[in-house]
Amino acid sequence: MQFPHINPVFLKLGPLELRWYGLMYIIGFAVAYFIIQAGARRSDLPLTRDDVADLVFTVAIGIILGGRTGYILFYNLSYYMMHPLKLFAVWEGGMSFHGGLTGGILAGWYYVRKKKLDFWAVADVCFLAAPVGLGLGRIGNFINGELYGRITNVPWGIVFPGGGPLPRHPSQLYEAFLEGPVLFLILWMLHRRSLPSGVVFWSFIGLYGLFRIIVEFFRQPDVQIGYLFGIFSMGQLLSLPMLLLGVAMVVRLCTKRR
Repeated sequence: MQFPHINPVFLKLGPLELRWYGLMYIIGFAVAYFIIQAGARRSDLPLTRDDVADLVFTVAIGIILGGRTGYILFYNLSYYMMHPLKLFAVWEGGMSFHGGLTGGILAGWYYVRKKKLDFWAVADVCFLAAPVGLGLGRIGNFINGELYGRITNVPWGIVFPGGGPLPRHPSQLYEAFLEGPVLFLILWMLHRRSLPSGVVFWSFIGLYGLFRIIVEFFRQPDVQIGYLFGIFSMGQLLSLPMLLLGVAMVVRLCTKRR
């Protein structure tokens, strides 16, 4: 299959270019507002509509700053040292999930502490919305023709621009499916049960780590990094602690409750 060659710019107004990748972030944050609002009502959290809007905005800033910083530090520091003006070109891609997660958690912790709320209860509700943004972000990667998979002979392999003449796994779509609807449904079912505060949050941490490790076996490693220790990608090494810590914390919380 040939790559569909979707124009990454969906609207151009003079020198201003609006890209699908950036639009996916905007849609993700907008949907997160409604999911968090619904989750807050179900959990009886004292969050007004304005509070939810402020929370989403604060976390969004943390995700963007953390995601960009994480990508620069973990994946391509030498390139950005040579091209410092590219540091701010987030519309071209180049966001690290692990950096964005760290930035979002820190920003959320700051907001919750300021409002004197239960961090774990709010985190459980907020992370219900995370899979929506993750799934949309991976679709944005696919539209950009970036982060494609390894060479394959499966019937749905795609010849990506910049990926050579051979078909590759559409690993962006694998991630979009696992990190989007699959992860959302699991977290939503957990949220509807009477579980200790923090279980949904730590379940997200562990499940994302698991899904990312699996998909990385089909994804082409970043060319500037390649394989670490001969077989692992950077994404797998960063996700393994998430898997282990997530499982350990869920077991601890459920055991402590019993």
